[in-house]
Amino acid sequence: MSSAKPEREYFLDSIRAYLMLLGVPFHVSLIYSMQRWSVNSQDASLWLTVFNDFIHSFRMQVFFVISGYFSYMLYLRYQPQRWLKVRIERVGIPLLTAVPLITLPQFFILKNLTDKIGNWSSFTLYEKYNTLAWHLISHLWFLLVLVILTVLGMIAFRWLSAQRSSRNYEQIGWGKVTLALMSYALAWCLFRRALFYTVPAVFADGVFSIAVMQTLMFLPFFMLGALCWKHPALKALFIRFNPVMCFGAIAVFVAYSLNQRYSSGEGWLYEIDALVSTLMGLCMLNVCFSIGHRLLNSHSPRIMYLVNASLFIYLVHHPLTLLYGIYVAPHISSNTLGFFLGLILVFGVAFTLYELHLRVPLLRFLFSGKPQRKA
Repeated sequence: MSSAKPEREYFLDSIRAYLMLLGVPFHVSLIYSMQRWSVNSQDASLWLTVFNDFIHSFRMQVFFVISGYFSYMLYLRYQPQRWLKVRIERVGIPLLTAVPLITLPQFFILKNLTDKIGNWSSFTLYEKYNTLAWHLISHLWFLLVLVILTVLGMIAFRWLSAQRSSRNYEQIGWGKVTLALMSYALAWCLFRRALFYTVPAVFADGVFSIAVMQTLMFLPFFMLGALCWKHPALKALFIRFNPVMCFGAIAVFVAYSLNQRYSSGEGWLYEIDALVSTLMGLCMLNVCFSIGHRLLNSHSPRIMYLVNASLFIYLVHHPLTLLYGIYVAPHISSNTLGFFLGLILVFGVAFTLYELHLRVPLLRFLFSGKPQRKA
């Protein structure tokens, strides 16, 4: 445990906030993309499909690297049990708050105003449970994964902190990092394929798909972030511009898009997606870290406002996007105009709700997990 408080990593705070806020254009663009979503426009837009694919191809991989970085930093600052309590509160309380206040009402929106749920009255008991699980977790899935990764971190971080810093990391390059993560992704693919051949129905289960498969998918990125804190040479590698990784992201994204268009769920869609998304995540890790370190590594009140608001904005934007797609989008003939109007309305209402919730201490606590000091 270390009581010394390290210098704030402004660029990592900023990148994490922007990645969170990218959830808004991601979901608004889903309305107009070729992807099947809860609400879709009559005609799909090619450029919004590409835009949507691009955001989805890397956003959460980079997010979990930053989460692992800050999680391990705090682990070294606190006693392990206190660290676990603080991290579970910061992640778990907003998760538990958002279920009754956001995703449960959202479930009724989908059930009553769209055909997404289907004929609820004809569902079996398990089908009702599983449908509820999918829709109550919904866009909160990353919070559930973070809770699980935090618990796993109690073991992984104890082991990591006991390891001596190795000079080998001073000579490590992108080749070794890529080989390590691609090997893990291949193991994930083999595990998924084995389940697909033996118990294929398990992938329809919402809790298993998120709590097990998604957690395993993002575990190496979370640990990569922790290693980035422990070994400064690794962090220096990530923030140093590498033309192969940065421009290679273009070729990898083409492969990602082709897989989304021409593969199927009954085939190798998910296995190819895991391999390509892992590589895309690494490429964009260098893009985000190198650009962020150059442009965002200083204190800015405006950026800090976005950092503080980003989680709340992400939590509330999803039902707002659905309501926009149900009531407003059908009346706009232009997909491009509809997309930008959707951004303005969803962001506008979300930031208004954020400002209102700041005036209620209980809501501030429930949506942040942080104890509120008396004025």
